[in-house]
Amino acid sequence: MPPMPTSPLHTSSTSAIVLSLTQAIVEHRLLPGTKLTEQKLGAEFGVSRTLVRQALLQLAQQKLVTLEPARGAFVASPSVQEAREVFAVRRMLEVEMVRQFARQVTATQLRALRQHVRREQAAVQQHNIHGRTELLGDFHVRMAELMGNQVLAQMLGELISRCDLITLMYQSSSAAAHSHDEHAQIVQALAARDAERAAQLTHDHLLHVEANLGLELPRRSRKTRHTPAQP
Repeated sequence: MPPMPTSPLHTSSTSAIVLSLTQAIVEHRLLPGTKLTEQKLGAEFGVSRTLVRQALLQLAQQKLVTLEPARGAFVASPSVQEAREVFAVRRMLEVEMVRQFARQVTATQLRALRQHVRREQAAVQQHNIHGRTELLGDFHVRMAELMGNQVLAQMLGELISRCDLITLMYQSSSAAAHSHDEHAQIVQALAARDAERAAQLTHDHLLHVEANLGLELPRRSRKTRHTPAQP
């Protein structure tokens, strides 16, 4: 198991363990199927197994970890069906979110989104794999935050964390640059206050991301072709 990053929170906090393990999973330092041993994690964080167990329960609720009786905890390995369901839910939520956002977006909010897209572009150009993965996912959460809807932002954050894990398992080739371009197009539609175009672009973008995962390929072919979010 790779070393966990030092958390800015107290190491005795369950939330600090959740944060560190989530980062390790999303950043592909803990791969699907990896066993998470309470004793080793307790030693790593300097806490009791009780706190580790509480953290693993929270991660299981977020579907990032699976708990198996008599076997322990493992980084989740989402099925093809689960992958499709996650993207279906994202389309339901995000298409309407973008449609509503286009009707109320302000100049300040547009500046924030454009700045975010520029950071995406820099990460893509610099082949910053971890940075671009985080930024490309955060683009969607950022819109919910700018709308002031923290419940939606939290829901999207959890869904996108699951998408990062799904991408690790099923992506056959990188489409980071394409995703960035589509984000830029969505921002242009928002700037034009074109709610229907922004909604359609978002719908198509999520379909493209799902299509690039190669879910139709046999599992063996996916493993052979996969490299984690390569440029």
